[in-house]
Amino acid sequence: MKKAFILLTLLAAPLFGGAQTIRESGGWFESGYVTFSLSDDAASYHVYCKPVGGEYRKLDDALVRNYGTYGRADAVGIVAGEYVFKVVPVDAEGSEMETLAAESSTVEVRAYDRSGFAFTGGMSPGAYNSDGTLKPNTVILYVTDKNKDAVTLDVVTSSKGATTVCTGIQNILTGFKKGYDSRCLAIRLIGQVGVPSVSSKGDLEIDMGGKTVCPGITLEGIGCDATADGWGIRIKNATSVEIRNIGVINCSSSEGDNIGLQQENKYIWVHNNDLFYGNAGSDADQAKGDGALDCKRSTLVTLSYNHFWDCGKCNLLGLKGENDQMYVCYHHNWFDHSDSRHPRIRSFSCHVYNNYFDGCAKYGVGACMASSVFVENNYFRNTSRPMMISMQGTDIASGEGTFSSEDGGMIKAYGNVFDECSSSFRFVSWQKNPVDFDAYVAASRDEKVPAEVKTKKGGTGYNNFDTDAAIMFDYTPDAAEDVPTILAGAYGAGRMQHGDLKWTFNNAVDDVDYSVNKELKAVVAGYRTSLVGLFTDDGEASGDSSAVKILTADDEGDTPLYDLQGRRVVRPQSGNVYIRNGKKFLKR
Repeated sequence: MKKAFILLTLLAAPLFGGAQTIRESGGWFESGYVTFSLSDDAASYHVYCKPVGGEYRKLDDALVRNYGTYGRADAVGIVAGEYVFKVVPVDAEGSEMETLAAESSTVEVRAYDRSGFAFTGGMSPGAYNSDGTLKPNTVILYVTDKNKDAVTLDVVTSSKGATTVCTGIQNILTGFKKGYDSRCLAIRLIGQVGVPSVSSKGDLEIDMGGKTVCPGITLEGIGCDATADGWGIRIKNATSVEIRNIGVINCSSSEGDNIGLQQENKYIWVHNNDLFYGNAGSDADQAKGDGALDCKRSTLVTLSYNHFWDCGKCNLLGLKGENDQMYVCYHHNWFDHSDSRHPRIRSFSCHVYNNYFDGCAKYGVGACMASSVFVENNYFRNTSRPMMISMQGTDIASGEGTFSSEDGGMIKAYGNVFDECSSSFRFVSWQKNPVDFDAYVAASRDEKVPAEVKTKKGGTGYNNFDTDAAIMFDYTPDAAEDVPTILAGAYGAGRMQHGDLKWTFNNAVDDVDYSVNKELKAVVAGYRTSLVGLFTDDGEASGDSSAVKILTADDEGDTPLYDLQGRRVVRPQSGNVYIRNGKKFLKR
């Protein structure tokens, strides 16, 4: 089969001049988009969004972008429901040409699947509420490749309320690390963004210094083409962080991970990202980069709906210092011809459910070092070694350990589907071989693993965390046989519309070949966005106020501030009001 690389295509040819034309519109998770033709008469465009039966609210200028032959706007942070967009051309004097406006058809917006340990106790990680709207007192930063090192924000950096002007996205995050700014932070990436100049070892680092005064940080991509090119994302000493809708390519940091949870993190949610090749590391097993999404010394974490593209080492869970009272959940991830570590678990209590193991060449789940792992309702397509316990069963079928020489961790399995199994497929239950087994196969989700079930090396038993109501979260798993269709669907794994970088694997070759796919590697290395820029200069230059939006309300006058959903926002405690385009904003 010939490999295919395409950028997102749109439905209609552009129309220049005359009335506005809507090309395409659609909804996604707590967001929606509209694309439109360009008019010779328009200098820019205003785009509005409303719930069906509600009132239009104008989208921020930074959400309206120019792709050369068409325009696109995305509404983000909206609750589930039905919506309509309106596109209005704007002339060179800044006046709307309402007679040329056009409305979209109705689009369906769905809620994100907020299941997993990260939501324990009603927590909503990041800058968004559980209904998908932004939390009060949130700062929105629009980050492009042009302004990533120039965007500025006054950050509270002392206990007395003094502020520091922080310039560049990494410096702003470093300012928040001091732990005195009590606002949420929503960082919105637009287009293909190169390495920030003051990044830490080639990564953008979200380090909250172990302090929780900031209620949450979200790093998110806008639309289907937001891309972190050449850098990874590192999270440490953080509470309440969300990473979503970003493509990560060509990561070249010394740490080597596309996204890495490093230490002392809690309530972290990483979801709906596309993770591609990183640059080769110095070790032989780092030809595709290092870890795609590793997690160490962190608890109450949900990693969901991510799409892993031929990654070498997907998910290492644990390093040292962990125990089985630390909880991580992997659900609805698409391991698309990736090789190993889906995940490889040390010590944690880990729930792995509703994932699609799609032609994984080396192995699926690997458990060691006294971990307890519940593997539930996953779909394994042509994955010869779906589950392994260190130093027993399938792991030592060839004479030595496949992935670890460490003591074994215990796996409980239920409801999994094995499809297109090759002649090398191997899976042995405890019921068939109580010494050299790969998992205890439960008769029901709620069955407890008997105490006599122990690993061959280390004598590890299963802690039955998944049957403890005080620990487990509420969830309803999908049927395993439905998982591939769900994850490949419009509301599936990876970025919105499955991203703009698309690839078709050749199962006959790629199911068993775990070397670098040279054609895919060339496409990833050579990726260039088709984004031209914003229709205005807003957000592109240092000091432009529209690159920063503060969700607070003025305490004088009669012009309220609104968030993107048109809700009045909270009253500020301090700051000066200034006026821009006839609207009042708070300037700190």
